Amino acid sequence: MAELKYIVRLIGKDLDGTKAVENGVCGIKGVGKRMGMIISGQFKKENGIKGMKKLGELNDEEIKKLEDVITNPAKHDIPGWALNRQKDFESGETMHKTMNELDFGLRTDLQRLAEIKSYRGLRHMWGLTVRGQKTRSTHRGKGGVVGVVKKDVKKAGGGAKEEKK
Repeated sequence: MAELKYIVRLIGKDLDGTKAVENGVCGIKGVGKRMGMIISGQFKKENGIKGMKKLGELNDEEIKKLEDVITNPAKHDIPGWALNRQKDFESGETMHKTMNELDFGLRTDLQRLAEIKSYRGLRHMWGLTVRGQKTRSTHRGKGGVVGVVKKDVKKAGGGAKEEKK
């Protein structure tokens, strides 16, 4: 049996090598529990791996193959409903984005919504709730506190009792 690597580098992210493949790949942004199970199942099927092999037990060639399955899931017969970017606005393709691509895609989508001045885009710009939640009693902790700070009152030379006298 090969030596266990405690840290495995996949798609620019250091992952825990002591975890099983399906749980280990969940550390990558854009890969959740279900997608991790689908990716690991397809990877094991293509490479003939049986059982719960740990991420640190994989050799360099297998790590490259796993990285290819994560970056190009459509090539490896992973269904379109499992991918996180279905019918992309710009290209019209179904793809799976991870790490920085996912952040950049979200940012460009929100910018586009704000530029066309849609309801969702404006609510995102203003920092308000977007999906119809009530705001009368909730979502009050986003901004700074308005009111008197106790330390400033003490430094000024007294509290409310002294002012009444």
